[in-house]
Amino acid sequence: MIPWGYTVPAVAAVAVVVVFELVLLKTGLFRKPAYWLTMVIVTGFQIPVDGWLTKLSAPIVLYSPEHITGLRFPWDIPVEDFLFGFALVTAVLLVWERARQREEAS
Repeated sequence: MIPWGYTVPAVAAVAVVVVFELVLLKTGLFRKPAYWLTMVIVTGFQIPVDGWLTKLSAPIVLYSPEHITGLRFPWDIPVEDFLFGFALVTAVLLVWERARQREEAS
């Protein structure tokens, strides 16, 4: 059974953001080391916070098992959280990068 509730939208969000960059915006963000460093920093903060919120021993945030894959790593974090995090942060950075490029061009 495909977990439609959270997994499919998480994967779709990543695909939409990547296609948006590669086909429409073409900012070159994915080629910049600063972007990847930013993602490492974001993930470094996401792991302890998300891990605390989703730990199976005393969860603050609960997920319906039928809506996620059940894959959790590390500290019981559903892998879908990382997909949404990537899509959200990347989308914001793409908008900022596009705005910066337009400002420089004018």
